[in-house]
Amino acid sequence: MADTRVLPVPDGLEGLRLDVALSRMFGLSRTAAADLIDTGKVALDGTSTARSSRVHGGSWLEVTLPDADTGAPPAPQRVNGLTVLYEDADLVAVDKPVGVAAHPSPGWTGPTVVQGLAGMGVRLAESGAAERQGVVHRLDAGTTGVMVLAKSERAYSLLKRAFRERTVDKRYSALVQGHPDPTRGTVDAPIGRHPSSDHKFAVVAGSRPSVTHYETVEAFRAATLLDVRLETGRTHQIRVHMAALRHPCVGDLTYGADPALAAHLGLTRQWLHARQLVVEHPGTGEVLRLESPLPADLQHALDVLVAES
Repeated sequence: MADTRVLPVPDGLEGLRLDVALSRMFGLSRTAAADLIDTGKVALDGTSTARSSRVHGGSWLEVTLPDADTGAPPAPQRVNGLTVLYEDADLVAVDKPVGVAAHPSPGWTGPTVVQGLAGMGVRLAESGAAERQGVVHRLDAGTTGVMVLAKSERAYSLLKRAFRERTVDKRYSALVQGHPDPTRGTVDAPIGRHPSSDHKFAVVAGSRPSVTHYETVEAFRAATLLDVRLETGRTHQIRVHMAALRHPCVGDLTYGADPALAAHLGLTRQWLHARQLVVEHPGTGEVLRLESPLPADLQHALDVLVAES
């Protein structure tokens, strides 16, 4: 039976886009909120309207919410290139290939790590939403590298806490356009939803604190290889912070990278790789150092730059 609700817009959401206000009021993802609006399941003061419409305190929203989640986990599938780096009774670490999301989500129809592990017979912790069971952190679909997931309930709780309290050391390799000045530094700038794009993030005053440390490893004519350490873990954090420095990751067309340079280097995605993750094992207390080798497409791009230097 449909769940239709009619309620006023809180004054605190005054001036927000309709999709943003809806996501905050009902705890939906922005994509899910936009889907409800686009399919006519949302009325503002009795009239269907666009997702970009601005809401005002005291206006009335009529929303028909989707059926409740059945709680069924995602279907297992074979995911090419997904390999296990480490596994025991508490956790599993994988080397995530490009084009694979962490878990199923609205609008994503491609392969996921969660489904790939299910296809291998790996049973993850049941904590969290059904489609995110065992997931304690994420990588973008276009970013490769180390990702760790929980298998036991205790590991899920302790790993989530470790990421939340920033005790996990996360190291990335990033190839960025141009030459950052200074050659090493820290970007401390809050990240939030992009004000005009549903699928992007940006440095937005008053948003979630976000801190990225970087250091130059090698400089080429048109680009620089960086060692990047994340202090926080926001969606698209490295990509957004590098773009804010006007040195976007090479190949990251979403955040302003030069398509000609990407084509020259044979790249079809951002040059960004989660190469190392160091975490205390939630069961034994042992320090685990999990590493992923550089994928072939990123190595090829580096080889081209080295040959031209």
